[in-house]
Amino acid sequence: MPARIRKDDMVQVIAGSKKGAVGKVLAVMADKDRVLIEGVNLRYRHIRRSQANPQGGRIQKEAPIHISNVQPIDPATGRGTRVRFKAEKDAKGRVVKKQRVARSGKVIGEVTRAKKAGS
Repeated sequence: MPARIRKDDMVQVIAGSKKGAVGKVLAVMADKDRVLIEGVNLRYRHIRRSQANPQGGRIQKEAPIHISNVQPIDPATGRGTRVRFKAEKDAKGRVVKKQRVARSGKVIGEVTRAKKAGS
C-alpha cells in the first residue's frame, strides 16, 4: 500500500474518542497499520522506583492510532483530505517524480525512493 501518511505530516483524527484532534505524525508503524500523533491519544505509563529512576511515578506517552482513523491536512483549506498520487513522466515514459496531491490540487509532498547501490 502506498504511503499516504508519512512522518512529519500534519494529520486530523476522523474517528474515535479523539475525533477532530490535529497533530504531527511522530512515527508510522507500517507493519501494524498504526501511527503515533504528537499530543493525541495520551496514556499514562507507571514507572517503578529503581536506581536509574529513584523517584518513580507516571509519565505520559502517545499511544498509536489506526491509520484508517486519520487524514492528512490539506495545506490550502486546513481540513482533512483524501490523497491521490500524481506521477510525472519523462520523454521515454519513465516515471521521474511521484507526488502526493490533496483534493484542492496542492502538493503535500514528494514520494522519494532510495536508489539502489551500484545504479
